[in-house]
Amino acid sequence: MNRFREKLQRFMIGRYGMDQLGRFLFKVLCVLVVLNLFVRFGVLALAVNVLELAVIALLYFRMFSKNVNRRWQENQAYLRMQFYVSEYFKRLRFRFTEGRKYRIFKCPGCGQKVRIPRGHGKVSIHCPKCGTDFIKKS
Repeated sequence: MNRFREKLQRFMIGRYGMDQLGRFLFKVLCVLVVLNLFVRFGVLALAVNVLELAVIALLYFRMFSKNVNRRWQENQAYLRMQFYVSEYFKRLRFRFTEGRKYRIFKCPGCGQKVRIPRGHGKVSIHCPKCGTDFIKKS
């Protein structure tokens, strides 16, 4: 067993291996395999099979690639996209939880967002950024 592991380690020298994008592709592959268990006939089953093979080919291509710089750039692009998507959902969750307690207004002078507690009627709001005063109903 040790001899096989040593051969595999020598084979992988200079190759890219797994990264976050590779793990994501593996998870997508697992979802496609489970989906393939439920979809048995028709064009949809053929499409799922082709998609599985494409993901497997891409996964192995990235893992065994010797162009480390290009694979690193692809991973960085994936991480940026993942960050934007996760931040979007964090913002939505924050707005949903805070929206019950607070009203958010934009300053007419500079566009700064100001958070005011709900249920205080008409209030005079002082912008902390530009000092503009405006009246809104909370």
